[in-house]
Amino acid sequence: MLEMESRKLKILYGSQTGTSQEVAERFWRDSKRYYFQGPVLALDDYPVTQLIFETLIIFVCSTTGDGKEPDNMKKFWKFLLRKNLPLDSLKGLRFAVLGLGDSSYTKFNYAAKKLYRRLLQLGGVALLDVGLADDQHDLGPDAVIDKWSEQLWKTLGEIFPLPNGTEPLSENNLFSARWTIKILNTESENNDIEVSDIIWIQNCEKHTVSLEENTCLLTVKKNIRTTAESHFQDVRLLQFSNSKLIYEPGDVLYVRPQNSESSVTMFFDIVSENPKAKLNPYSLISVCETSSDAPVPEVLQRSLTLKACVKQYWDLNMVPHRYFFKLLSHFTTNELEKEKLEEFVSVEGQQELFNYCNRPRRTILEVLADFPNAAANIPLNYLFELLRPIKPRAFSIASSPKKHEGELHLLVAVVKYKTKLFLPRLGLCSNWLASLNEHCSAPVWVKKGTFRFPSALDTPVIMVGPGTGVAPFRSFIQEKVALNQARADLLYLFFGCRNHDGDFHCRDEWLTLQENEKLTMFCAFSRDQENKVYVQHIMKEQAALLWSLFSSQQASFYLAGRSDNMPAAVKDVLINDVACSCGQLSSEEASQWLARLEACGRYQVETWS
Repeated sequence: MLEMESRKLKILYGSQTGTSQEVAERFWRDSKRYYFQGPVLALDDYPVTQLIFETLIIFVCSTTGDGKEPDNMKKFWKFLLRKNLPLDSLKGLRFAVLGLGDSSYTKFNYAAKKLYRRLLQLGGVALLDVGLADDQHDLGPDAVIDKWSEQLWKTLGEIFPLPNGTEPLSENNLFSARWTIKILNTESENNDIEVSDIIWIQNCEKHTVSLEENTCLLTVKKNIRTTAESHFQDVRLLQFSNSKLIYEPGDVLYVRPQNSESSVTMFFDIVSENPKAKLNPYSLISVCETSSDAPVPEVLQRSLTLKACVKQYWDLNMVPHRYFFKLLSHFTTNELEKEKLEEFVSVEGQQELFNYCNRPRRTILEVLADFPNAAANIPLNYLFELLRPIKPRAFSIASSPKKHEGELHLLVAVVKYKTKLFLPRLGLCSNWLASLNEHCSAPVWVKKGTFRFPSALDTPVIMVGPGTGVAPFRSFIQEKVALNQARADLLYLFFGCRNHDGDFHCRDEWLTLQENEKLTMFCAFSRDQENKVYVQHIMKEQAALLWSLFSSQQASFYLAGRSDNMPAAVKDVLINDVACSCGQLSSEEASQWLARLEACGRYQVETWS
């Protein structure tokens, strides 16, 4: 039996957007109920050479792109793949792996599966099977996480029992806040000190980019609506002045948005009656560490105003997770509020929570407004537990630096939709970008995308990019034009949208290229005729051409767009109409053919939900 002080457990995560980090922090909180000691860390923050000395680790990781590991896991994963690692090097390690993924992607939870297998290969002992949480489940990833977590703590309790007379802390206990918050000054509006945008970027990106070369503020040069005013969706072509960022076709721009002034005002209106927190927007605060297990993020290791924190740090637009309601239930003194909040976190109340929160996409601000007594009694240090940091958003770059020297373009669909709630749902980043006027700045950084375009000049390139999925192909085609390498018999673009006159993004540019024999373009306008026509339909019409390009000219194929029905439909056309019908392959041979294309980089897919 282990003594209390030797109950060591590390929780390591690989997270691209912050979701896996949130789940890892949930396990970290749970571990304290069982008196385990140890931090929760990003995998690349962990000194990986110490792995051979570890005895107990929980891993939580997501999958990005086409089956890739998250950016803050890359160094760790590269180390694990070393061929000189002895196959018994982790024989002293007990571990568990939970993956967070989306089953609409072909390589569902691929990173977690690879990590699990590699740890076993190196002699690690699994506490339980790899958990595969699915964002597509009606109840979200919690449907898997809850059961997997229950089994995990049961198994750990059997292997590492507590001393006689010691019981796990109750789930109903209020968990101690990670940090203490000191109010330094509450008197002056001149205290409105904001977090430096560059400091924030560097903190977020310290694992993956060269800070001096790849982080900057870009200034808006033009913000152009590419859809007709009568069209239901607003899509923007944002043109930024760019003198510093180095990028190539296929690269991705990460943008860190801010909350709108109206959201910030609404937040302070909701919590203005809070006697415990004294939430003056201009209060100068300091965030202080209370335990080495929970270090303060670098971006918060300086004095800043509460307003700056609300505007720049906390995501007021996100849909809260179940832990939010559990924590909120501790602060209300209203019996009806407490009853409802406790119902939401119960096993029996999950469907009601889904109907209240997830289905209509109710935001944190709206939930706080629905529970005014709880909102008015949240201690300041617990706001840092309730509210999560704003996550950066990724966009495929839609320009070539060789075509537009000193510029960088984005093609952004502004997210705005209705649910049963009165107010429309607004995407935080896309609406913030759409609101930027000329000369406004946006904090950004560049990363390599998943697309790898062919270097050979005579390789035909087939691109399928409906809607804003055309963005990376605009970058690539512009590059080819600038290098005088664009030819209609080498560049093939399948584009889809609703209407020729409604949302044909960059129409004049494409038509000019086609007229000048720089590009062959096929368009599907789904609503311009009685029967809906999508990109897969026009691909089917061009099946013979596609097979000729693949079989005779070794063409490469690229697909970008939403991860709905389109990617599967396109894949079906390639197998059944191109390979089977035109190539005379059997279904099995066609599937193997496409798998070979993928393995050698001639079939690449980049989708998003």
